Amino acid sequence: MNLRGVFAAGVAAAAVLAAGGVVASALNDLPQDARPVQDTTAELNRQPTPPAQTSAPQETAPEAAPAPAAPVAVPTPTPPTVVIAEAPAEEDAEEEAPVEEKAATKAEEPGTPGRRQRRRVAIVEAVDKITAQRMRFEVEVGGRPVRFQRTLIFTARACEVSAPDEQVEDAIAYLDVTIQPRGVLQAAEPRQIFRGWMFASSPAVSGLQHPIYDAWVVGCKA
Repeated sequence: MNLRGVFAAGVAAAAVLAAGGVVASALNDLPQDARPVQDTTAELNRQPTPPAQTSAPQETAPEAAPAPAAPVAVPTPTPPTVVIAEAPAEEDAEEEAPVEEKAATKAEEPGTPGRRQRRRVAIVEAVDKITAQRMRFEVEVGGRPVRFQRTLIFTARACEVSAPDEQVEDAIAYLDVTIQPRGVLQAAEPRQIFRGWMFASSPAVSGLQHPIYDAWVVGCKA
C-alpha cells in the first residue's frame, strides 16, 4: 500500500471515531423513560445516622481512707462578717447601664444557621389526569432527562433537604419541565411549561399544574 492509501485510511478512521462520539453525545442528551420507585416519603429525607463513637475507658475511683478509731473534734466555725454595700452613685449607674444593654444584645443574637444538604437524585411524582396513571420516579441531578407518559420531560438542576435546625423537614428541588411528544423529535421543539423550585412540604403551591399533567417533588435521595 502506498503512502496515499495509508493517509486515506487514517482519515477515514478518524471520521468514523468522530461520528461515533457525536452519536454517543446525542444519545446522552435524549430523555430516558421514567421507572417507578418504591421508596416511601419518610425514608427519602431521613438524615444520615452518624457513626457510633467508642466510649472512653472509665477511671476507677480511688479507695477512701479508713474511718478513725476515736472521734475527731470539729472546730466551731466563726460567723461570717456581714458587709453592707452602699448604693452606687447616679454617675456609676449611668456608666454601668450600657454594659448591661450590650450583654442583653449579645444574648439575643441568634446562632449560625445550619447548611442544607445537597442530594444526587430528586424523587418526583406525576399523574396523568386523563388516564389516571400515577408514577413516582427518580431524576438524577445534572443527568439525563426523564420522560413521563411519552410526552412530559423532567430535568433536575438541584435537590437538597432542610437543615437540622429548621422547624419543618422539607425537600427542595429545582426542575425544568418540558413537553415534547415522542416520535416528532425533529419536527417539534420542546416547549417549557415549568422552571423553578418545588417544595415537598407544599406541593399545591409550588408543583406543576397543567391541563393534562400534575407533578411535584416528593423528596431527595443520596
